Amino acid sequence: MNLIKTTLLAMLTAVSFAAVAQEAVIRKNLTERLPNLPSIDEISKAPMPGLYEVRINQSEIYYTDAKGDFLIQGALIDTKAKVDLTEQRVTKLSAISFSDLPLKDSFTIVRGKGERKLVVFEDPNCGYCKRFERDLAKIDNVTVHVLLYPILGADSAEKSRNIWCAKESGKVFEDWMVNDVTPAAANCDAAPVGRNVAFGKKARITGTPTLFFVDGTRVPGAIPADRIEKLLSQAKP
Repeated sequence: MNLIKTTLLAMLTAVSFAAVAQEAVIRKNLTERLPNLPSIDEISKAPMPGLYEVRINQSEIYYTDAKGDFLIQGALIDTKAKVDLTEQRVTKLSAISFSDLPLKDSFTIVRGKGERKLVVFEDPNCGYCKRFERDLAKIDNVTVHVLLYPILGADSAEKSRNIWCAKESGKVFEDWMVNDVTPAAANCDAAPVGRNVAFGKKARITGTPTLFFVDGTRVPGAIPADRIEKLLSQAKP
């Protein structure tokens, strides 16, 4: 029995050393050949045999061969399960705990009982955000935490301040996003908007809208009402 355990341990150790050596070869070749490639966070075996996942910038995924001779950017699809494995992996890597989101710097819009929760980072001048808000208006029984995220320019920052400082931020926001009613000028301490931008940069929120569900799932972009509904129903804290 001890001999078997010793043999298994030796085999596992050999496999471990081989994996480390393989990663070192890939890392060395990619770094030397592609000097403009950002620093590599991690290299690991991909679900497809012979393919390795190269992760950079926390959640950007590339694929390469065992020697780093080729670099692939794109989606890896499991045709049997009909699953986008790259999207699935990025979703997991970019997830943020709901409790870590800066909800104190948001305002809320409640529809129905508001039992389900959703956080959205939005720029008031983002056309995709306006389209998203029109779809979101179809969703019932949800509390939406809106985090103003003005990244499109000075006017976005001004509109965000006017919305944040309004007596009824949620109503003013919806009037602008859905009905094109320009927010009236308003002044107050708009530091929370600045904190949202700082948080977003740290969390690599690069576009609007960006959605977060209670299970930590991050979804970038304007998604239709049926997908919002599906994700809200699936999300478990």
